[in-house]
Amino acid sequence: MSPKPVVLIAEELSPATVDALGPDFEIRHCNGADRGELLAAIADVDAILVRSATKVDAEAIAAARKLKVVARAGVGLDNVDVSAATKAGVMVVNAPTSNIVTAAELACGLIVATARNIPQANTALKNGEWKRSKYTGVELSEKTLGVVGLGRIGVLVAQRMSAFGMKIVAYDPYVQPARAAQMGVKLLTLDELLEVSDFITVHLPKTPETLGLIGDEALHKVKPEVRIVNAARGGIVDEAALASALKEGRVAAAGLDVFAKEPCTDSPLFEFDNVVATPHLGASTGEAQEKAGISVARSVRLALAGELVPDAVNVQGGVIAEDVRPGLPLAERLGRIFTALAGEVAVRLDVEVYGEITQHDVKVLELSAVKGVFEDVVDETVSYVNAPLFAQERGVEVRLTTGSESPDHRNVVTVRGTLTDGEEISVSGTLAGPKHVQKIVGVGEHDVEVALADHMLFLRYADRPGVIGALGRILGEAGLNIANMQVSRAAQGGEALAVLTVDDTIPQSVLTEIAEEIGATSARAVNLTD
Repeated sequence: MSPKPVVLIAEELSPATVDALGPDFEIRHCNGADRGELLAAIADVDAILVRSATKVDAEAIAAARKLKVVARAGVGLDNVDVSAATKAGVMVVNAPTSNIVTAAELACGLIVATARNIPQANTALKNGEWKRSKYTGVELSEKTLGVVGLGRIGVLVAQRMSAFGMKIVAYDPYVQPARAAQMGVKLLTLDELLEVSDFITVHLPKTPETLGLIGDEALHKVKPEVRIVNAARGGIVDEAALASALKEGRVAAAGLDVFAKEPCTDSPLFEFDNVVATPHLGASTGEAQEKAGISVARSVRLALAGELVPDAVNVQGGVIAEDVRPGLPLAERLGRIFTALAGEVAVRLDVEVYGEITQHDVKVLELSAVKGVFEDVVDETVSYVNAPLFAQERGVEVRLTTGSESPDHRNVVTVRGTLTDGEEISVSGTLAGPKHVQKIVGVGEHDVEVALADHMLFLRYADRPGVIGALGRILGEAGLNIANMQVSRAAQGGEALAVLTVDDTIPQSVLTEIAEEIGATSARAVNLTD
């Protein structure tokens, strides 16, 4: 008989995790936070289960000669090098839905706590002070709750708070109005939401675009009686701007479970009696931890049995042709660029693959592109398996078109989408040379050839002299170095497209200045960093 596969549990997990693994595995334990112990223990195991304290980085993956699966019993993957795992052929799984109810309930608790001053009154009473008048609160009934980000957790919060008699409005450019209407939620622009909301709760992914979204400018547009809750990601609400707003009486109260830098035990916000703060407890319930452990244990069983793994992050499960595999990151990045250029989710999404590669099954390239489309849209880990579900939930029709003929390139992948107003957005890319350099070769009707980079700028404007000089001046004054630039135009004096790669993230203020200076009809900054 062959020996049992070895599963290493590197952190304390729910006993139900081991029960879910069953008797078919040899279970070992180690302290994953001890680097030396981890590297020695991981050398000959088939799978490793971790939470957040164990760093499964490139060094650990290289040391694991037999490793097939890394399983994170939770939602985030900050402590797992997914890229290194993918290159090594190691599957990465997590438990993407294990804490959504728990996180939503905490956000609801913070809304109630900020409305009724519950923690402050509790502390005062336990200190021997009876302060009924000081801690008079406000009712939730008939108040307007602004939900910033209508993903799974945002929807759960909206449903639960509507039971309090609250009117629910939301801001989410990636949700179709019809879907929001089905939930009884009215979609608004962010400015409209800021102006009408009595309570604001944030449920967005943390991206360069959402970082500081609720900042000084936004906090000058809110009602002075507004209460703001952030149980999503630290940094989406600018903490310094929030402290100023609280000090100046422009915000009535705040409830915070996440912070820009964690652990956070010292913050100017902690000085305010009207701030309710908790130490990132969003996933901290016994139920959530048990769900996470059971979920990843089941995924490990499936993976080691060679079956489809629904929560696989970096592979679909099943065989992917070697010629197709290098195209996966290209298709995913094209999807991310498409979303940035579109600024919304398409009504219909076409993934087109042409060239020699189509002699293989390229369905996984469609999944990779759809994964990229939603990567910066939802506040959850997007996988090859759940990406189509996100599309279905948002009413996006997805189609794959293939063909063996590709006149200009050996292979080319295009992500093309039709928006709600009928506008069509498309971006095409290819892999060049033996090193598979990722290149954009088309944006809409414009032919370009620009190597993909972490920070890119796409500009549409009327062709005229002086634009390139203006771009160089503004970016130079902002300390942003241009690494590459290409301009395409259909005709002299017609619409021009400029694609630039720069060395760092382009701030929104700089993007706005560029758009105004050159009269851009479209100006989009794209950040492809993980």
